[in-house]
Formats: sequence, structure tokens, C-alpha cells
Amino acid sequence: MSIFEYNGSALVAMVGKNSFAIASDRRLGVQLQTVATDFQRIFKIHDKLYIGLSGLATDVQTLFQRLVFRHKLYQLREERDMKPEAFASLVSAMLYEKRFGPYFVQPVIAGLGDDDIPFICTMDSIGAKELAEDFVVAGTANESLYGACESMYKPGMEPEELFETVSQALQSSVDRDCLSGWGGHVFVVTPAEVKESTLKGRMD
Repeated sequence: MSIFEYNGSALVAMVGKNSFAIASDRRLGVQLQTVATDFQRIFKIHDKLYIGLSGLATDVQTLFQRLVFRHKLYQLREERDMKPEAFASLVSAMLYEKRFGPYFVQPVIAGLGDDDIPFICTMDSIGAKELAEDFVVAGTANESLYGACESMYKPGMEPEELFETVSQALQSSVDRDCLSGWGGHVFVVTPAEVKESTLKGRMD
């Protein structure tokens, strides 16, 4: 078993009309044994920027703490929040810096940039970025997430439809992956508000 699959995870970010959604499952496991059913994988950097971290749970928490530290330094120096593109470059640089002993994580970054244009990207454990204009996925359920998102996604969705689409994609995908599941956590971010929801899924 790969170290990336040790705890299990499912992450997806999807773009809507001047909005984005980011969702994850809630299971924390040790291989096939479930340890917790309320594990947090999506973290807020600021009101319009979120990062999801799939992979090894200990590295997820360590990397998030370091990213918060770097972002606070940036806020102090620049007196403004970091743009999503700049934050993606920061994450990429931090991962590449540790390439000989990497963090075992696969980040998914989602944010609203200038003129509230949504930005999403993912990267591998050493920071090679993959940009997309529709959706990005990560985690042990990534193959079934790709299939579900490909069939359900359509451009220019309003926030309600975006929430429904990303929720259905997540739920149907984790049902096909025994290492992720136990419901979901969904954030839908628009220029005006952030809606946070918890999904109930199959509990087996």
C-alpha cells in the first residue's frame, strides 16, 4: 500500500459562475480500519481562499500549520491577503523545497482572484502544479471522482446547482472507494458569502 493511501481521502474542487466549491470526505483510517469520522481536510486561508490536503494525516496537519504561518507573514508585510495564484506558487515552492524528504500530501487549492474569477489547481507531493478551469480531484478516490465529475460538470453553474453537483460527485465516488467515505464536508464560496455544509453518507 502506498503511503498516500494509508489514511484514505477524497477531495474535489469545482468551478461555478463567479464561485467555487471544495469538498472532502470525513474518514480518517489506518489502512482499512476507521479511526475517526470527522477528520478535517479542507482549511481556510482567508475568506476567498481554501486549501484541501489529501494524503498522510500527520503531514496534512504539519503543512497546514506552516502555510498559515507563511500567509500571516505575507499579510504583515504586504498588508493584504494573498491571491490564489500567489498562494499556489507558495505551496508549490514549499513542497519542492522538501523534495528529498517530501510531505506525503496532494494539495487542492481553490480561491477567488481578481474580479472574483475562480481559480483552482492541484499538485503532486513535490509541487508540480496542474491548473484546470472546470474541476480538480485528489486522494484515494480520485479515479471515480474524475468519472463522476466528467459526467456531472457543466460550465457556469449557480451556487445551488454547484453544491448539488459537487455533493453528488463526492458521494457517488466514495461509495466506490473503501478507504474514504463517512459523509462529506462541502464549502461553496461566492463573493458575498461562504456556505459550509456537512453531508451524511453511507456509514459502512
